[in-house]
Amino acid sequence: MKETIKQHIEALIFAANEPITLKDIKICIEQSLETSVKKIELELLLEEIKSKYAADDYVFEPVEIAGGYQFLSKNKYHGSIGAHLKLKSKKRLSRAALETLSIIAYKQPVTKVDMEKIRGVNCDYAVSKLLEKELVSILGRSDRPGRPLLYGTSPKFMDYFGIKTISDLPKLKDFQPEENEIGAPAKMED
Repeated sequence: MKETIKQHIEALIFAANEPITLKDIKICIEQSLETSVKKIELELLLEEIKSKYAADDYVFEPVEIAGGYQFLSKNKYHGSIGAHLKLKSKKRLSRAALETLSIIAYKQPVTKVDMEKIRGVNCDYAVSKLLEKELVSILGRSDRPGRPLLYGTSPKFMDYFGIKTISDLPKLKDFQPEENEIGAPAKMED
């Protein structure tokens, strides 16, 4: 039965379009195999699966990402895959969208007015594109006058950038100003 459950875990991770949580794996296995499975059993089986795919025979491995598990290619193949993706995908985030996304990631929950204060320009288009790409989501409304919308990153953001939690983002103090800058460097906040 252990081997069967392990195969079902692999199938679920493989078939999922986005990272699948341990909770969802448990529910699916219990429903399909009509048996009760303990969380610790699933964790042990996941470790066995990780060990199996750590071998050089496999070009991909299960990775814990964005609160779940997903099969991803191993690092040594990223160059080839990157070249393929460049051929296939000409649609990247614009500089304005990346700037807006970084503000949202570091300051969330944040209103559009706060984003515009930091960037110094209107952020309507960038925010709409980020919402369209599902990299950010609306978290609710602020208590400020007019009750503006609050924006934050989505699980797809973490999946897109390959991080488990927002705390995995580099700290602002880790960024070094370029040596060839003209003028005084801007003060960075945490």
